[in-house]
Order: sequence, then C-alpha cells, then structure tokens
Amino acid sequence: MSATAQIALPPKLKSLFVGPADVRGAHGGRGSAKTRSFAKMAAVRGYMFGESGESGIMLCARQYMNSLDDSSLEEVKRAIEEEPFLSAYYDVGEKFIKSRDGRIDFAFAGLDRSIESVKSKGRILNCWVDEAEPVTAEAWSILIPTLREEGDGWNAELWVTWNPKRKNAAVESRFRHANDNLIRIVEMNWRDNPRFPATLERARQRDLRDRPDQYDHIWEGAYVSVIEGAYYAKSLTQARAEGRIGRVAADPLMTIRLFCDIGGTGARADAFTIWAAQFIGREIRWLNYYEAVGQPLSAHLEWCRSQGYTPARAQFWLPHDGDSNDKVYDVSYASALREAGYEVTVVPNQGKGAAAARIEAGRRLFPFMWFNEATTQGGLDALGWYHEKKDEKRNIGLGPNHDWASHGADGFGAGCVVYEAPTVKTEQHLDTGASSWMAA
Repeated sequence: MSATAQIALPPKLKSLFVGPADVRGAHGGRGSAKTRSFAKMAAVRGYMFGESGESGIMLCARQYMNSLDDSSLEEVKRAIEEEPFLSAYYDVGEKFIKSRDGRIDFAFAGLDRSIESVKSKGRILNCWVDEAEPVTAEAWSILIPTLREEGDGWNAELWVTWNPKRKNAAVESRFRHANDNLIRIVEMNWRDNPRFPATLERARQRDLRDRPDQYDHIWEGAYVSVIEGAYYAKSLTQARAEGRIGRVAADPLMTIRLFCDIGGTGARADAFTIWAAQFIGREIRWLNYYEAVGQPLSAHLEWCRSQGYTPARAQFWLPHDGDSNDKVYDVSYASALREAGYEVTVVPNQGKGAAAARIEAGRRLFPFMWFNEATTQGGLDALGWYHEKKDEKRNIGLGPNHDWASHGADGFGAGCVVYEAPTVKTEQHLDTGASSWMAA
C-alpha cells in the first residue's frame, strides 16, 4: 500500500482480520455491524490486492439472489462511501463496483441458481458469503474448491456472516463448530457494536418487552426456538414461563408410550421420530425424543433398548401407515415391532383435516404438559418451528408446512389425539393410567 489508512471496526473484528486464515466469519443477532464491517473489509482487501499488483474478482454471494437488489451490492457501496481512500480507488456505478486501475472487479452471485457458474468467474481473490444460514452443504462443497488462488503471503479466503437459525444448518457444522486454527469465527451481537443506533435500541427494547419468545434469536444470536406464527409458539412460551419445561422424571410403575411418525430407509426418506411419554392423571409428561433419517428399524429399536424402553415397559403407537410395508424391507413397521415383542396400536386414518385435528388437540392439552428439556430438546425445536405454509400473494393459509419440523410435530400431535380419544374395549391389555386410543 502506498499509504496508511485507519479503518473503524467493532473491537471483536479487529483481531479477526489479523493473521493467516482460510475462513473468517461472524455470527450473531441484529445490530452487530457485522455485515457492514465485512462489506468494508471486502473493499479494503480488494484495494490491497490492487495496490500490490494483483488482479481478479472479489466475489460476494448469498444463497438466494434473484437480482442485484437481493445482493450485497448496496452494502459494499455504502461501505466504500464511508472511506475517502476507497471512494477514490473504486468506480461505483448503479450496478457495478470496479477499481479505477482495472485490476479489481466485484461480482455478485446467488448460490441457489448460479453456483455452477461461480467456477467460471475467473480468478477469485476473495469470497464473502452474507446471510449464509440457508446455504446448503452441496453449495459449500462446490464453492470452496473454487477458492484456489494464492500468492506471496496470501491465499484466497472465504468470509462468512450469518444470523443463526437452525442448529443443523450446514454453516453451523462446517464453520462455527470446526476445530481448525485456520477457520476463525467470532460471535457478534448488538452490544459488540460501539455505534449501535438509538433507533435500534428502541426496537430492541420493544422486542424484549413484547416478543420475548423471539428476542434471543433476533438480538442475541440464539437459534430459533419458536418462530413467529408457529402453531405452538404461545403454548411453548407459556410452558417455559410456568416452569413446565425443565426436569421431568419417568414414573417407574407406568407404561412408556412411544408415539411415532414413520420415515423410510431410503437415502431421501423422511425422518422417523419417537416421542416417549407417560399419561399420569391429567398430565402428559414428555420424557424423551428421538429422530433419525434413513435408518432401518433395528436402529430405532436399539435406541429404545438403550433408553430402557423394552417390551415389558413400553408400547408403540403408530400412524395409520404403520401397517404398510417398508419399500426396502417389505415388512410393515407394526408387524416388525410386534415380532420384536412390543404391543403396537395403529391409530386409524383421521381422514381429511387430520393435521388440523392434531394441532388443535396439542393446543388444548398444552397446559397439562411437562417436558424433560435435556432429552426432548430436538422435539421442542420442531414444535417451535412447525408453522403454516402461506400463499404470500393471496395471504391464504395452505396448511402445515411439510419440512424438517413436521415429522416431530406429527408424532407429538398423534400422542395428543390418542390422549383425547375415547377408550374402546379391545383384546389388547393396555395400562389405565389415562384415556388412550385403543383400536377396535
């Protein structure tokens, strides 16, 4: 560089941009200044490359980008405007940013549609992926090998910024929890921004007061536990406030009821979920939650045995397709579980409106529910996410959204329907701790 310039950054980011790295990133809540700071540092890094005689592309990507309006273009523009030496170096147009010496060109890409084209973008000197939470594992596996450029004392780096949402997001496992000295990630929230605006402080205080179930995710960078509009959002918030989500022990004299939502054994199968519960008086005690994808029944049974849910102590309730044969093993779950020694009840098909019936039953019964938080957290995450699919243009609800959360929510809802169903006399012997579904 021909001159020295000072850049104002939040203290947590000053050390992040010092020393070698393959990946630098920041995650956290709203108002932390991470996006504007990374936009500015992208412009600074481009300036440094150009001044040292390097030529190439500064790539700015997001998972979803239908047009430049959805890109980081405006953030980079504003960051450049804040620094006179950057404004002097870059030619900034309505739809482009490039250096006046012709060495550096900013490019913008959406990874969902143009990930393959990234490989043909030429000499990528640096890549910043903003709003990286939804970026898929496949996109990362294609993008990262394109960052192969290196020179005297430098290599092409990947920069990542995101607001955490899901524990199982690819960005979380690949970067946040990586045990690698060259993957450097920091957490940043509103209090880490020395220039946190007064208007955002007022918004933060309103959310703390009026939307406590959303506050930690929005402002403190926590994973989403309850999304706005989720079917069980208010119920979960009330249960936590009343101390019904905490430590719950099983009654050793009562049957463990295992309510399932059935997945398959193929590579693209839906999740197989199990809620373990006891009905004690009017209470529903949710003791445990299990979820697996693409695994055979033997894996599910192994988990049951590891938890002490043996045929002598536990019984299964399956949805109506429990009598259908698995596509891989050509046996039904009901027959296989009975072969393993368990008593099994297949809940009859509820017909049209079954999903709504499960949801309403869950809402009615939530005040009588207790959750053992340590072992049901995965299920609680699903209940906090489970929400209606919307036609945004017509503002019409289209019923429950079928996504990762729906399988855990369906198993939970089945347990609620079973609890409320009238007892029917049958040849099977089931405990009488509470009302239950008994197929005639």
